[in-house]
Amino acid sequence: MKITVIGAGRVGSSVALNCSLRELGDVTLLDIVEGLSDQQIRWQIIPGKWSVFENIVHLATYQHAFLKRLDQILNEENPQFARYTAESDPLFYDNCSKVTREIMQDLITTRRGMVAKIFSLKDDELRRTGIHLAFGKMTLVMWLNFFLLHEAHHLFTIFKLVPELRKWD
Repeated sequence: MKITVIGAGRVGSSVALNCSLRELGDVTLLDIVEGLSDQQIRWQIIPGKWSVFENIVHLATYQHAFLKRLDQILNEENPQFARYTAESDPLFYDNCSKVTREIMQDLITTRRGMVAKIFSLKDDELRRTGIHLAFGKMTLVMWLNFFLLHEAHHLFTIFKLVPELRKWD
């Protein structure tokens, strides 16, 4: 697997973006939680902090919110976005009532659609901008970087929680 800097060469042809969007979101997550039961994944190891399951639900749910933002950036002039919070998203709570397998399937299916959409974008579309109230005006490429960094944070959180769950096998 070849890794390049996001934005190298033609803006939309970054192999790093391709690898991150396709593989980090589903294959890596599947590898991290492999062998854990739904009950283990739902166990809240640190009181007051999300379980592995809630982190997975957040990743899956946020993809849908991100796709809506992506559409707004493509169809509106400099749309503004407040900070996304799972607590204010009804889909997050709805998804929390589902089993892990359903959430993972939604995450993978949505990711595949998201990748196809992103890689169909033209350079001028990737230069379109949206305004995040905390981070300011960002091009679509920067929004994608922001999305991947946010996702990486939650994948790392899951990665840190899983060894504790495995102790109770």
